[in-house]
Amino acid sequence: MQITNCKLSKRVQKKLVEFFVLQVTARSAADILGIHPNSAVLFYRKIRMVISHHLALAADEVFEGSVELDESYFGGRRKGRRGRGAAGKVVVFGILKRNGRVYTVVVDNAKSDTLMTVIKQKIMPDSIVYTDSLSSYDKLDVSGSIHYRINHSKEFADRRNHINGIGNFWNQAKCVLRKYSELNLNQYSVASPCRTICTVCSSSPCPDLNLIHYTMESIANPSRCS
Repeated sequence: MQITNCKLSKRVQKKLVEFFVLQVTARSAADILGIHPNSAVLFYRKIRMVISHHLALAADEVFEGSVELDESYFGGRRKGRRGRGAAGKVVVFGILKRNGRVYTVVVDNAKSDTLMTVIKQKIMPDSIVYTDSLSSYDKLDVSGSIHYRINHSKEFADRRNHINGIGNFWNQAKCVLRKYSELNLNQYSVASPCRTICTVCSSSPCPDLNLIHYTMESIANPSRCS
């Protein structure tokens, strides 16, 4: 799927894709490029449609090779305990194929049975899997995968043994979502900003908020959106 029937020049289209990836608003992009705001808004909408199409095609992809696993916590109040065990947080589980895509899904908790259900669906048994030392990943040791752990209380990387890729993704996603923290999400029919991360969990998030886990590929290959 590509953007068609666009009267904007190729140069302007390319710049709009760049601005979209950089989270520049459509109105600001229009001001910079000297085009009508409605033209930028329409082009941004078309970009989202292309992204949604490619994500739907990749929804059933099974990862193999070297993958990183990690869970992160979104939403809730900033005060008090943070990270694992923090009240009011939504758990999002992520799988990153090194030099490839990221898959994310909202889960009820970070317990072993919950995470292993997703892992069995999305990762080939003979893959090389990198995780932190969370006990929920213990079953990977007998799952047929080659399992490496990194103990973050001691170090964050030991040559190829790290989960910095998925960690960087979480940081990027939260940075992007932070600007939406004050929105009234009831008007978008979503429960929380976390729901917008996963485009394969059957939710219907606001098009301005979803498709976050496509951002990495958009940056690497913006031509997919042109």
